[in-house]
Amino acid sequence: MACSLIDSLGRRVSYLRLSVTDRCDLRCVYCMAEQMTFVPRRELLTLEELDRLASAFIARGVSKIRITGGEPLVRKGVLMLVQGLARHLATGALKELTLTTNGTLLAEYAEALARAGVRRINVSLDTLDAARFRAITRRGTLGVVMDGLRAAREAGLHVKLNAVALKGITESEIHDLIVFAHRQAMDLTLIETMPLGDVGEDRTNQYLPLTDLRRLIETRWMLTDTPERTGGPARYARIRETGGRIGFITPMSHTFCESCNRVRVSATGTLYTCLGQEDRADLREALRGSEADDTLHAAIDKAIQAKSRGHDFRIDRGGRPALARHMSMLGG
Repeated sequence: MACSLIDSLGRRVSYLRLSVTDRCDLRCVYCMAEQMTFVPRRELLTLEELDRLASAFIARGVSKIRITGGEPLVRKGVLMLVQGLARHLATGALKELTLTTNGTLLAEYAEALARAGVRRINVSLDTLDAARFRAITRRGTLGVVMDGLRAAREAGLHVKLNAVALKGITESEIHDLIVFAHRQAMDLTLIETMPLGDVGEDRTNQYLPLTDLRRLIETRWMLTDTPERTGGPARYARIRETGGRIGFITPMSHTFCESCNRVRVSATGTLYTCLGQEDRADLREALRGSEADDTLHAAIDKAIQAKSRGHDFRIDRGGRPALARHMSMLGG
């Protein structure tokens, strides 16, 4: 199906990141404050509404959906949602259904996700040191995530590790992360921390440009850039010594707005066409206001046409991100 979601700049929106909850069982220092106030459950979209909303996007040509959170696997009934959306995989209307997880519940869900049609998942892992993992997540246990990764591989899921680049931490671990990932045939993607959400501290102290990190990587490894894409914002390189792939997501130091093909919907039904702007649309009202989908499609169309040219994240003269905008957390 040809994608009919085309913004005013001619960009085709074919990728939906759908949050199913704002809750998480961890409190990562770059993502959440230690004491969080979550949205009342009654304000969240029901599983039926999430299915209906996702199906509306698929009907307009969205071919990839990533389930996110918070931590999506803490949402009660999330497996039923995945199993329901898998019908679009069977028809060919949806090319990929995947999710991003912190891995804490992956040992329990990996096999069922694979049976439902999920073939690829992203797992957040910023460190291989157990004590540091506990400090970054404020409550997590590294061994639990390792068990989840093992279960995912045994279920036949292709795993990509996501590591947020954190100044003073990632520099000392990057080589070990590369070895760990590539020895187990997992991709590794590095992500610059962004000024989004209320985490209770100034994230300028955490910011590590990936240009600096790549230079460090190249002191040991030979990188060759490739044109490979997985539908998201990452730019990839192959490491000659391992044969594995490493991705770089650089919203701060190198924008990718000109080729943006994605939008996000929060667990409350708010459509965000750009995380670095105030652009948003309430789809919950459209969902609950009519049993027909005409109003929903009209709301989606209006929001896509207003999609911004690019985000407002900036690097100030000192090389630190200008934290000019804050918004509620949306899962990666």
